[in-house]
Amino acid sequence: MEWSHYRFRSTWRLDAEPDTVYRVLERPDFYPQWWPQIREVRQTGDTSGVLRFRSVLPYDLVVAARSTRQDPERRILEVAMTGDLEGWVRWTVAANGPGTRLLFEQEVVVRKPLMRRFAVPGRPLFLANHALMMRSGRNGLLARLAADRGHAV
Repeated sequence: MEWSHYRFRSTWRLDAEPDTVYRVLERPDFYPQWWPQIREVRQTGDTSGVLRFRSVLPYDLVVAARSTRQDPERRILEVAMTGDLEGWVRWTVAANGPGTRLLFEQEVVVRKPLMRRFAVPGRPLFLANHALMMRSGRNGLLARLAADRGHAV
């Protein structure tokens, strides 16, 4: 087993239209407004940027991200990452009755030296840290969608 390799998969059910969810997710520059653990997004090109994350554990992760797929028809967003995490992230937005089923998938290898040094004993903490970040992201997205719905006329 490669202790610095992670695969994540989360499914969120949201009370919002799929196109609305997709429009929020396609704007990573606004993620820090609704996802507290995404501390900074700095655009470096039309489809690239640098992101800084920090959850409960006392360290930042910095990645250079580049959009590899932005498909509004199928509502799929994919990003390649390098830096402290190397790999990819994918959002897939689908209709689910009157709402949305949002699938988050990620496969990464951790390159941050501190995390690699503690890969074996720290793995349960790293997994818990990620789970907390994802829960906070879901809650933030729900709040953002509710606020957007409240401003719709």
